[in-house]
Amino acid sequence: MKYRMYVDEVGNADLDSSDDPNHRFLSLTGVIVELGHVEQVIHPQMEALKRSFFRSHPDEPVILHRRELIQANHPFEPLRDASIRKQFDHQLLTLLESWQYAVISVCLDKKKHKETYTVWRYDPYHYCLAVMLERYAFLLQRRGSQGDVMAESRGGREDRRLKDSFTRLWERGTDYVAPDLFRLTLTSKQLKVKAKTNNIAGLQLADLIAHSCRDEILNENGLLEKVLTPFSTQVIEVLQGKYNQLGGRVAGIGKKFI
Repeated sequence: MKYRMYVDEVGNADLDSSDDPNHRFLSLTGVIVELGHVEQVIHPQMEALKRSFFRSHPDEPVILHRRELIQANHPFEPLRDASIRKQFDHQLLTLLESWQYAVISVCLDKKKHKETYTVWRYDPYHYCLAVMLERYAFLLQRRGSQGDVMAESRGGREDRRLKDSFTRLWERGTDYVAPDLFRLTLTSKQLKVKAKTNNIAGLQLADLIAHSCRDEILNENGLLEKVLTPFSTQVIEVLQGKYNQLGGRVAGIGKKFI
C-alpha cells in the first residue's frame, strides 16, 4: 500500500514575529492516509457531505475550510441556522472518527527558541518538518510501505522554501534519521504542493483538524490563551485514536511540543 501525508500549517515560520502573542507558535499537522482509502472512502464521503449541506457541484466544487465554516461565509451560509449547524457538526465528527488515518502534530514555541539559541541551524518550518518526517518514516518502515508528502500551496516563494526544505531532509537526513531511511520509505525527494482549489480531500481534512491539534498541545502546556470550544474539544477527543496509530504512545510521537 502507498500512503500520503497531507500537511497543514498554523502560524508562520518568521522568528522576528515570535514576540507577538498572535505569532508565537508554529505548528505543522500531518494526516497520513492510505491512498486507496482516500479514493474509495474519504473523498466520496466528503463530497456527499458537501452536497447534502452546500449543494456542491463537480463543476464548482465546495472546498471545506475551517475558518469559512466557523464564520459561515459563502458558500457555508446554511450553517447560520443553529439546527443545520448542529447536524453538520455531528456528521462531520462521525466522519472524522470513522475515516482511517494517523496524525502527527508538531508545535514549536518560536519565542523560547529565539531566547535559547543565538545561532539557529534551521528555520522553524524546517525544524518542525524534520520532526514530522522522522515519525512518518518510522511509521512507513514499520508497515513495510512507502509514501509521499503533499502540502497546500502558499504562493511561489513560500512553496519554493517548503520544497527546498523537504529535499534537504531527503538528501541529508536528520540528527536522528539517516537519509537512507528517508530514501527507503519516501517515494520522491519532491514535496507535492497543490492549490486549495484542486479540491483535494486530504488537504481539506488536514485543514479541518490542524487548529484543534495546535490548541490541544498548547492547552496541555498551559499556553493556550482561550477556552476550547465544545466542537474543538470533540475533535480533540476523536483525534486521540488517530495519534496512537504511530506506535501506541501519543506524547512525543503523535504529538510533539518543542
